Amino acid sequence: MRPRSHANRKHGDTRPRSTVTFKADGFEHDPENNRVRLSKGSNLKEYWSDFILCEYQTRPDVDLGDVNTVQNVRAVWNGDEWQLHFVCKVELETNDSVGDEVAGIDLGITNIATVAFPDEYVLYPGNSLKQDKHYFTRAEYDTEGENGPSEKSLWARQKLANRETHFYHTLTDAIITECVERGVGTLAVSWPEDVREADWGKTGNKKLHSWAFDRIYQYLAYKGKMRGVEVLKENEWDTSKTCSRCGDSTKSNRVERGLYVCSSCELVANADCNGAENMRQKITPSPHGKDRSNGCVAQPSTYLFDRESGTFTTREQVVS
Repeated sequence: MRPRSHANRKHGDTRPRSTVTFKADGFEHDPENNRVRLSKGSNLKEYWSDFILCEYQTRPDVDLGDVNTVQNVRAVWNGDEWQLHFVCKVELETNDSVGDEVAGIDLGITNIATVAFPDEYVLYPGNSLKQDKHYFTRAEYDTEGENGPSEKSLWARQKLANRETHFYHTLTDAIITECVERGVGTLAVSWPEDVREADWGKTGNKKLHSWAFDRIYQYLAYKGKMRGVEVLKENEWDTSKTCSRCGDSTKSNRVERGLYVCSSCELVANADCNGAENMRQKITPSPHGKDRSNGCVAQPSTYLFDRESGTFTTREQVVS
């Protein structure tokens, strides 16, 4: 729904328009006639009509249901016009578990997610996310107004937020789909306990601030529930420095960011894959299948995000 803005604003006023949220007692929803009545609030009732009546049109695949479905309504300025966002409560049907296999995920900043499936390791890099952040953040700074964010600046901020949301939804959809196709019924996700409370320096703290590990977990959890995959939050303590084959936890085994070489059993592995395998073994303690050393654990597949299609489509082998 895109209602027109009737707010009183002085000519040339470019201050940002704040999102207005209407809770249960601030709106009345009429789904039969595709209308919603929004209260103007008590401070305006003395001078103006006490509500705004809006008609809306949704996409064909969207059903706002009965009057109790909509929990609240938000009026959002997107840089060009006002939009109404409906926050709804829906019941989802869940599937039974799809299989008995176990997979583990190591969440990171460069590789957003690394998954240890029973038969393959897969990297999901965040290159496109990083490029979007650089471009739209620069666009926001370049168009900053003297009196605060300009309309162009707000547009860049909203555009980046939309792209990030799409990326994370696509990423988690792809991971859960792979789990279903591979018979994985349990997915162990690394959880960096108290990581944001530590001081990693100016650059490190900035990266941690934008690290959406909690968001990724939430998306995986509800998507997994819908498709029969149990998603577990597991503490990642020591998983990056511990050898997934013999358990040696010598700190120097992590030779560099992308390479792990065990000083005890001579395992050579992609460091993120080693971490993901340790996450998998939190649920399935003993390794199974063929010997992974110096093989697939060192040469994972990489699933790249394709901007044109908006999906993870390209697959290739990379050597650490």
